[in-house]
Amino acid sequence: MPTRERRAVVLTGLILSLGITASSTSAGQTLKVGAIPDQNPEKLNRLYGSLAQELSAKLNVPVRYVPVSNYAAAVSAFRTGSLDLVWFGGLTGVQARLQTPGARVLAQRDIDARFTSVFIANGSSGLRPINSQDQLKQLKGKRFTFGSESSTSGRLMPQYFMKQASVTPADFAGGRPGFSGSHDATIAMVQSGAYQAGALNEQVWSSNVKAGKVDPNKVRVIWRTPTYPDYHWVARPGLDQRFGSGFTERIRTTLIGLKPDTARRRDVLELFGAKRFIPAKASDYAAIEKVGRQLGKIR
Repeated sequence: MPTRERRAVVLTGLILSLGITASSTSAGQTLKVGAIPDQNPEKLNRLYGSLAQELSAKLNVPVRYVPVSNYAAAVSAFRTGSLDLVWFGGLTGVQARLQTPGARVLAQRDIDARFTSVFIANGSSGLRPINSQDQLKQLKGKRFTFGSESSTSGRLMPQYFMKQASVTPADFAGGRPGFSGSHDATIAMVQSGAYQAGALNEQVWSSNVKAGKVDPNKVRVIWRTPTYPDYHWVARPGLDQRFGSGFTERIRTTLIGLKPDTARRRDVLELFGAKRFIPAKASDYAAIEKVGRQLGKIR
């Protein structure tokens, strides 16, 4: 083959190769959304399925919800790039950002800037409503459960407020607390009497009460914590390079712009237990990082 023709063949092959590579890359760009599994999987699938549809329509890219098995798995999947955009609790969000330099806090719900946990008790426990934080001492010797070990509202902050009242995990019956795994499970276990008391996030408690899933004759709130910042959206670095300039900011704008003006958007906001999302930044969670380090959850 003459030299000129060989060069033409090589050049054509190179162009085709580049074209195939670009096409494959474009076709493979799916935004993978995840969340800490803080509630039952059925609700999370419905919640994030609706959100994925809304994000896909607004961002004009395929969006897929990728469930994970536990809180630590959500942090790990974010660090390794298996998840691009994750709904983290306060503690897991801090852990994820510390392990993923360049990750960006995008937004929180209107209820997350001043979030609260509730302590609940089974009616047969003998526990009385708590009027001051110091009265948390009455939990000593009781069978007590947190939610997930890495939950901000189901473990970190309740343990922090108990520590201020000189109550440690070793003070519970059996010398340690239980870990139910999720807020829903904490309600079920305290209501059944498997545990005499527990702590969980107030938004989940309220939604279960509203849905008629709580028997007031068996379980009730005995204390509400002071406020603290909690859940937030965190995006991986590099999304602008993969999806185009300004993509991360478009995600933030889409989340903050969600209004209950369509059935799907109303469903999303209702499932999140929020009226809207608001801007958030990493410094909003400095207090959570400080508590996490004090309790050994961040090293």
